[in-house]
Amino acid sequence: MFPAMEASPLKKLEFSLDSVTDLSSPSASSSSPAVATFSCVDGVTELRFLQSDSTHCFTFDLASAQLFKLGTVQFICVSAGNSEEKSFSRGVNIIFGSDKDSKEFYDSFEEWRRKEALVPGSSTVSASKSKFDDKIEASSAKMYFHYYGQLLHQQNMLQDYVRTGTYYAAVMENRSDFAGRVVVDVGAGSGILSMFAAQAGAKHVYAVEASEMAEYARKLIAGNPLFADRITVIKGKVEDIELPEKADVLISEPMGTLLVNERMLESYVIARDRFMSPNGKMFPTVGRIHMAPFSDEFLFIEMANKALFWQQQNYYGVDLTPLFGSAHQGYFSQPVVDAFDPRLLVAPPMFHTIDFTQMKEEDFYEIDIPLKFTASMCTRVHGLACWFDVLFDGSTVQRWLTTAPGAPTTHWYQIRCVLAQPIYVMAGQEITGRLHLIAHSAQSYTIDLTLSAKMWGPGASQGGILQSSTCKFDLKEPYYRMSQPQAYPVAQEPPLPPQPQLNTQDIQIQNDEFEEELLQEPPQNVNTQL
Repeated sequence: MFPAMEASPLKKLEFSLDSVTDLSSPSASSSSPAVATFSCVDGVTELRFLQSDSTHCFTFDLASAQLFKLGTVQFICVSAGNSEEKSFSRGVNIIFGSDKDSKEFYDSFEEWRRKEALVPGSSTVSASKSKFDDKIEASSAKMYFHYYGQLLHQQNMLQDYVRTGTYYAAVMENRSDFAGRVVVDVGAGSGILSMFAAQAGAKHVYAVEASEMAEYARKLIAGNPLFADRITVIKGKVEDIELPEKADVLISEPMGTLLVNERMLESYVIARDRFMSPNGKMFPTVGRIHMAPFSDEFLFIEMANKALFWQQQNYYGVDLTPLFGSAHQGYFSQPVVDAFDPRLLVAPPMFHTIDFTQMKEEDFYEIDIPLKFTASMCTRVHGLACWFDVLFDGSTVQRWLTTAPGAPTTHWYQIRCVLAQPIYVMAGQEITGRLHLIAHSAQSYTIDLTLSAKMWGPGASQGGILQSSTCKFDLKEPYYRMSQPQAYPVAQEPPLPPQPQLNTQDIQIQNDEFEEELLQEPPQNVNTQL
């Protein structure tokens, strides 16, 4: 189907090398001049390295070979192991005599790889998919990598100074964990974390990035020559690529909303199992999902009012009411992403811990969290508020990155699951329930939330559940409320004098009285001109 490509001859078949060294036993193997040869034998394209003072030959199948550039004239060539292995099966370190020879070899390698991909029946054209492709639908992966391949989205994350500054502090405060070590940056993006690791003295950093951002990362790293020679950008998924050596440290920013959205934490632990040495470090090390019930009358009314459009019985002669129920259910299936006042919480929060050093990939497929709270006020509970934090467990300093309400806002904000049917609670009443997350192929989760209030007062020990409310949410389709106009009215009054600091749990919000007071207050500074 590609006659021009199949008929065109390849540029060069042989290249002279200054030296080639076996990575599996560098001390035992000699670093003598050698010849690299590309060939096609029985339909299999191969790359061979033959040392001039030895009959030993290193042979690589181009279908599985990968080439990593360590310098202007230095490469590492590795081939994938068998299906039972989790690392490379063979690797050599090759050095050329000049930049010209190095560039010609690299161009020929890429050209032979392209030819290999076009040969019918070649080993690179396989019906089997990678582990990532098996569990993630292609359309979702395409949109995901397209999104993170754009500089504007990388800038949004870089300008989250809480996020970026905390990572920088965690690395620089724990230089002893990075100095002289091999580091793998999982989902490197712009390469900023790779450059932090290099600044901390890393021996070498492998920046693995599957999106087109890998090319921008190469350009950015090349423009910082102080550590450019110690960073190798590898375009590919951690499920598919091979590395020439084990890592002492894994660093990554795999967190999504509710910590687990986008399912990158699975790739993080896959990289741990494939690339990290037994006593290696992970930055971050532990994650926690925090949860607490909340009361927010304004948010609940806002969500409910969205579906009122579908209650029109004469919309240009059309009755829209048959779709009202579906629209109402659809709006309440969207988790709300915004930053909220912590005084809206009606009980002390609880948390669920995820240890990245111990979790298996399969443990992320289904996460079941039993809920138990004690209400600190009499109010109406409108749902469950969630946020997360992660720990960088360094040898010198332990540092937390938090997205909690009341803390400096991050680009993750917080997330709230609003119940279509609120429940009423009394101060001291026990609230129980369940938060059940099930992963799906669109790189997110379906959330089932149940909140219940137990009976309160005399005879409660013999009673059961008094009220219960259940709702299903799709974490993939949130309502980004932080981009909407502020829903809370602000009275135009002079600033109040400083007040003594109050405990969050002691503050009781009377939404109905507050709203009534605002409605009765006469408007100020109203401009009546159109």
